[in-house]
Amino acid sequence: MSEQYRHSVSLDLDKCKGCTNCLKRCPTEAIRIRGGHAVIKSERCIDCGECIRVCPYRAKIPKCDKLEDFADYKWKIAIPAPALYGQIDKLDDLDYILTGLVELGFDDVFEVARAAELVSEYTRRYLRREDVVKPVISSACPAVVRLISVRFPYLLDNVLPIMPPVELAARLAKQEAMRRHPELKEKDICALFISPCPAKVSYARNPIGVEKSAIDGVLSISDIYFRLVPAMKKFETPYVTSRSGIIGISWAGSGGESSALLNDKYLAADGIENIIKVLDEIEKENFAGLEFIELNACSGGCVGGAMNMENPFIAKARLQNLRRFLPVSQNRVQDIAGHDDEVPEEVFWSTGVTYEPILQLDENRAEALRKMQRMQEIGGHLPNLDCGSCGAPSCMALAEDIVRGEADDSDCVIRMRQQIEDIWRTMGRMVHDGE
Repeated sequence: MSEQYRHSVSLDLDKCKGCTNCLKRCPTEAIRIRGGHAVIKSERCIDCGECIRVCPYRAKIPKCDKLEDFADYKWKIAIPAPALYGQIDKLDDLDYILTGLVELGFDDVFEVARAAELVSEYTRRYLRREDVVKPVISSACPAVVRLISVRFPYLLDNVLPIMPPVELAARLAKQEAMRRHPELKEKDICALFISPCPAKVSYARNPIGVEKSAIDGVLSISDIYFRLVPAMKKFETPYVTSRSGIIGISWAGSGGESSALLNDKYLAADGIENIIKVLDEIEKENFAGLEFIELNACSGGCVGGAMNMENPFIAKARLQNLRRFLPVSQNRVQDIAGHDDEVPEEVFWSTGVTYEPILQLDENRAEALRKMQRMQEIGGHLPNLDCGSCGAPSCMALAEDIVRGEADDSDCVIRMRQQIEDIWRTMGRMVHDGE
């Protein structure tokens, strides 16, 4: 990733104790323990939020925007993720949340779930094309797309080249605002996404597939929650009408996107460790016959995001309850794309996703092979315990750090202990022989 890449996960050094929880769970081995605390290797981080979730000391922090940062805009549009609906207890009408957001100071609300229903239809149409590389991998989770770009470059052609619901929602929201209020110009409007995870924050700052995102800021669900609940108590009857259906809000949980395709040739997986296994199998071509793969970096889907408030299982149960009161869908592609069976060009990516060779040892192929051989030699002398005591997530990661000049053989505690024991044995024999 380029030096200009703006991450959404930061480290609070004062809280970090140097434990190895984040070290062992990072999917791209982006974390090391150096000087008694964690160090995030920026070029490797995909902002999946796994370190935030597993850190017992809350030393990993998502970097989000604040509503007050956008006070100068004339028209502020809330773009709530479907996962937000699962955070509120005893909710039987989505309009209460939407009205509560207006009470907080937003001028309008445009649900991501509305755009999700449109993207579902676009995806169904895309899958019917004969030139499509299958299985198609969903591009809705930015962390998954980043992971593919750094670890599975051969699967880049499989990624769905259609903008995710959050991006489409922001664009449609601004178009709708200017249509209803001709006095507004685009510079007067800001679209603020209420996000369940840091990966979506990174997406807004480093768009995937588009030159510039229509999202002007990203607010955390956990921040909005404590202001939203009191705001919802200020009125008895909501006045903002939701336009989401079962298909739209189902995107909040794993399998929701896939089930909307009305096609049983799909696979849905969640949790960063599980999706790595799935991507490995796709790369080995072990999933013949599947047409679509839905992958969510967070366990349970977006309801498991690190910036949510509620337990993901409880949130998903609440969403299941809400589904009983909703129609299947309230959004049709014909509303914006005509009555044909094509996918409009404006919803496709305008820029491709490229391979980010952050894991290569050297740009020179011969030198890279030499370093790889050296890595194997060093790794062969390490204990292969992957204990993390050296500050690297695995013995091979330590071997790589040594080859890169970022670590030393002496960092291996197990090997150092063995060397000390050997020295003591040698000294003991010398003393014994001297007697």
